[in-house]
Amino acid sequence: MKEIKHFINGEYVAGIDGRWFDDINPANGQKIARVAEGGAAEIDQAVRAARAALKGEWGTMPVERRMALLHKVADGINARFEEFLQAECLDTGKPRSMASHIDIPRGAANFKVFADLVKNVPTEAFAMDTPDGTGALNYTVRKPKGVIGVISPWNLPLLLMTWKVGPALACGNTVVVKPSEESPHTAALLGEVMNDAGIPKGVYNVVHGFGPNSAGEALTRHSGVDGITFTGETRTGTAIMKAAAEGIRDVSFELGGKNAAIVFAEADMDKAIEGTLRSAFANCGQVCFGTERVYVHRSRFDEFVSRLKEGVENLKMGWYDDPTVNFGPLISKEHRDKVLSYYHKAVEDGATVVTGGGIPEMEGELAEGAWVQPTIWTGLSEDSAVIREEIFGPCCHVTPFDSEDEVIALANNTAYGLAATFWTENLTQAHRVAPQLEAGLIWVNSWFLRDLRTAFGGSKQSGIGREGGTHGLDFYTELSNVCVKL
Repeated sequence: MKEIKHFINGEYVAGIDGRWFDDINPANGQKIARVAEGGAAEIDQAVRAARAALKGEWGTMPVERRMALLHKVADGINARFEEFLQAECLDTGKPRSMASHIDIPRGAANFKVFADLVKNVPTEAFAMDTPDGTGALNYTVRKPKGVIGVISPWNLPLLLMTWKVGPALACGNTVVVKPSEESPHTAALLGEVMNDAGIPKGVYNVVHGFGPNSAGEALTRHSGVDGITFTGETRTGTAIMKAAAEGIRDVSFELGGKNAAIVFAEADMDKAIEGTLRSAFANCGQVCFGTERVYVHRSRFDEFVSRLKEGVENLKMGWYDDPTVNFGPLISKEHRDKVLSYYHKAVEDGATVVTGGGIPEMEGELAEGAWVQPTIWTGLSEDSAVIREEIFGPCCHVTPFDSEDEVIALANNTAYGLAATFWTENLTQAHRVAPQLEAGLIWVNSWFLRDLRTAFGGSKQSGIGREGGTHGLDFYTELSNVCVKL
């Protein structure tokens, strides 16, 4: 069985205490690797290595040279595209068709995008008057924040990890990464690419493990970590924020969501069906800005539900490398238990199950995987747990509405504020509704369409701060104002 070790100071090392855990393929429940589990000792080694790299070659490296190395990292991922793709699909079970078009290309692009951005980002300068009439010049200098703790999720392992590592390194920081225990492969493999690209030792470090009483908690509590960036559920973000308060460390969070989709009477139904099939069921519903609440104008409700049901029932489950497969398993049987608990709760609360609602019959090895049926409900009240709480599975509830004001209130009636999407061919309505939705990401007649230069993040319980473009640089840098008396 393959062993996945920590990557600390440019070397692959096993844990000090010799602890290991199993990496499971969610498609068939089989062990694919054993993974070294780290804790406080390994995190301390990694933080010390990262701190030393800040004071060494990386800390004094010219910007042009640093950017060139990050381009080499991106090229190195693309050169080993198939290897990264295989690792990602084995860890998550997601179809090759998705991972090959989104996960790996975006995982590589994150290094180039932020390298080019940092190389060209302007700084501000202000001339001011002084009492003696000579004047003064003020200008801003961006400096690395220091050692960044990166805690990344399992749903888009490489993409969301490099979405943080890319800008962190571009700004001159060093990182200690704690990938999800469910998907450790690509974070470990990236260490080889870093070495091959010539990234100095200690700049990129990976320690595997769990959250509480393991590597995750140790990373958030280490006094040598200057900032913590995390993507995951809101409860975990709360615990990290409490730990970061010790020493007043900065945090950047992209957390949970209970995102709404709205289909207005003026919508192009073909676009709305295609978009909702993706937003509710892509990656088996394990997407932070996926839609689990769908509101459809009453005049189009029956048509929408009927066509969405047809689309869901045409989704094909199977092995990730089957080119006809477009629907994978959940990440684990533990997560499936959580999702199924909501499936059962929906029925208890009186939902009409339009389609799905259980575990599919799979053949052969796949019968041992974490499979669940894509599911559509109608008929629930807005106070149901299925409407209020994030499920993070392939499901959605569809509710009719009558007026624009009514549906805006329904969409905003949530503790979360990550994303919203709506469908209308009425341009005036699009511009009128969009600013009223309480979400950090708002799509009109599209979903998952992203320009990496734009702000990414949520409001309310969906996060703190923004990633993407120059907006993300504020977390990864410290600003100093220089005032020069003339």
